[in-house]
Amino acid sequence: MEEQKKITKHYSNEELTVVWQPHMCIHSAICFKGLPHVFDPRKRPWVTPEKETGQIIMEQIDKCPSGALSYFLNEVGEKEKQIDSETIIETTKDGPLLVYGNILIKDTEGNLTKKHKVTALCRCGASENKPFCDGTHTKIGFTA
Repeated sequence: MEEQKKITKHYSNEELTVVWQPHMCIHSAICFKGLPHVFDPRKRPWVTPEKETGQIIMEQIDKCPSGALSYFLNEVGEKEKQIDSETIIETTKDGPLLVYGNILIKDTEGNLTKKHKVTALCRCGASENKPFCDGTHTKIGFTA
């Protein structure tokens, strides 16, 4: 699999800025199934936050299992959203482990990555973005 460039795109309305990191996306389709008038992968730009209120967009982005979509409030500036709760790990059928809460991941080289909200971790072993899920489990027919 060809390595995807780690780019970040920003889409803003008056209230908030939607941040999209395509290299993290596992293509769960939760974003556009929930708000197809804001998230439409058939259009360019595919994110149009001016079509909905900030609160509704934030609620939908909070459902993103990979963390590829995030947001910040424009008057506050870019700031990671923290979750004040215990960490919960959920196994999905034929898919990744979903970790809910604040976590710190240390890679084999000692680099630390902070994750918030929901993080999808690879369970099939085939992800090109380990330890994170990149959706490869669907391509290889992983079942468990």
